[in-house]
Amino acid sequence: MAVERMPWWAWTWPVVAWGLLLALLFVGLGGPIAAVAGIVLIATVFAAVYHAEVVAHRTGEPFGTLVLAIAVTVIEVALIVSVMIAAPGEKAGLARDTVFAGVMIVMNGIVGLCLLWGGARHHEQGFQIHGASAALAVLAALTTLTLVVPNVASSAPGPYFSTSQLVFAGIVSLVLYGAFVFIQTVRHRDYFLPDVGGEDVHAPPPSDRTAMASAALLLVSLVAVVALAKALTPTLEVGLVWLGLPKAVIGIIIAAVVLLPECLAALKAAQANRLQTSLNLALGSALAAIGLTIPAVVAVSITLGQPLELGLDDKGRLLLALTLLIGVITLGTGRTTVLQGIVHLVIFAAFLFFAVVP
Repeated sequence: MAVERMPWWAWTWPVVAWGLLLALLFVGLGGPIAAVAGIVLIATVFAAVYHAEVVAHRTGEPFGTLVLAIAVTVIEVALIVSVMIAAPGEKAGLARDTVFAGVMIVMNGIVGLCLLWGGARHHEQGFQIHGASAALAVLAALTTLTLVVPNVASSAPGPYFSTSQLVFAGIVSLVLYGAFVFIQTVRHRDYFLPDVGGEDVHAPPPSDRTAMASAALLLVSLVAVVALAKALTPTLEVGLVWLGLPKAVIGIIIAAVVLLPECLAALKAAQANRLQTSLNLALGSALAAIGLTIPAVVAVSITLGQPLELGLDDKGRLLLALTLLIGVITLGTGRTTVLQGIVHLVIFAAFLFFAVVP
């Protein structure tokens, strides 16, 4: 990948996005403007993917894949918190819906697409089983403790936690995610390094100047993406009401928008026969989506005294359990084919279908 010469669209679309955001301060978000905002949002996402790949290539694995996961999660938290503050009563379950949607999108949608696309192109792909097993263990603990336990705890009526339980959930999330990052980047870094091979392993890394410029533009792009998504949220809510769709679909759309850069970067890595990088991106973003989001929304809920609904319903718990079970099976051998990708995508389709038709 040629990274020293930045393509024009990589910096143009973030600038256009910010110009549109400034224009929205003076004009309303009508139908045509909303359509333009949607197009600019998607284009800015592609710019964010480019800059994330530049930074990741400069820092190397597995540090590079942490860049996009943490950056996107921090922006996602800001979006959730801003919506929660604007409508605390109506959005008590927004954090849960967005986090759960993020897990399902990553574990079934992104992983499924990567396994299917990579398997169709390369027949069979390999990865480090130790790294995948560590990520799945932490993911199972995080999702169960934060999204399932609230329904069975007795101090507060489910699906809510009491204040002390919220504090405990936030601390546990940070501890588990911090431990995973330590293992991934320090203690057992080799578990997350790609196997020798791939189509661009020997590509020269970009210069420090190019990487710094892309890092700055990555942040600018991500903030613009989330700001545009937030501006489009009221129009989206009106559209969902008109279509008669459940409110939980808002969380799915928010998660899908902020995870789109990671999805595209993971797909490109799978196409280049770098499945380890794809899984680092996918599993790392799923863990960051819970490990960083839950403590943040817990802090907001306690500080502002706003309700926070964390527990999943029966349907959500069953889909989560199926996702974790299939994840352990499909990622438990160190080799994948198109079959595993199809299985994950079918579960993802079921998640979307039952979200729209509960």
